[in-house]
Amino acid sequence: MPTITAFENSPDRGKGHARDMRVRWAFEEVGQPYDVRLVSFAAMKQPAHRALHPFGQIPTYEDGDLTLFESGAIVLHIAERHDGLLPKDANARARAIAWMFAALSTVEPPIVELTMAMLFERDRSWYAERLPSLQERVHIRLGELSRHISEADWLEGAFSGGDLMMVTVLRRLNTSGLLEEFPDIAAYVARGEARPAFRRAFEAQLAVFQAASRS
Repeated sequence: MPTITAFENSPDRGKGHARDMRVRWAFEEVGQPYDVRLVSFAAMKQPAHRALHPFGQIPTYEDGDLTLFESGAIVLHIAERHDGLLPKDANARARAIAWMFAALSTVEPPIVELTMAMLFERDRSWYAERLPSLQERVHIRLGELSRHISEADWLEGAFSGGDLMMVTVLRRLNTSGLLEEFPDIAAYVARGEARPAFRRAFEAQLAVFQAASRS
């Protein structure tokens, strides 16, 4: 059975933003059982964990003699090994994979930059001056995505790994107010969150945070 690593005590306080959420969701979509090994922040920086993840982060993936890091690579590996996350048609499959890369390389960076600033830089003297430019970068990406998704339920036909990655990226904006400016994207995220596989993954990750809070 594959084993992934996740935060022992997630800094997102159970909101489902930690990147093991993507891997959990992928497993749930394809019906693959998995184990989770929880790691502390201190353990993540130790040699044993760095042997699995050179940058001392989560998640990692272990299955037999294969070890992977980076959530996108892990989700792609799961999608290639199981039905349910990639189309059978070769061209449609390639497009779904392209959307996985787009979520991580084009859409996520400005969103992460904005959310990190909102979390950790509010007390800086230059925060108020910098915030509008960060919001504008995200706004541009959302506008571009909106033009593609405006008349479709999913990015390319049926739900795919591209949608899974994109929804997890966009969820970081749930409390920013920016999604409300793009009702089609807000509805798209809501469709992803309504999937039974997402709910199972979310509840599994939330249970870890709740257990840590009680201890």
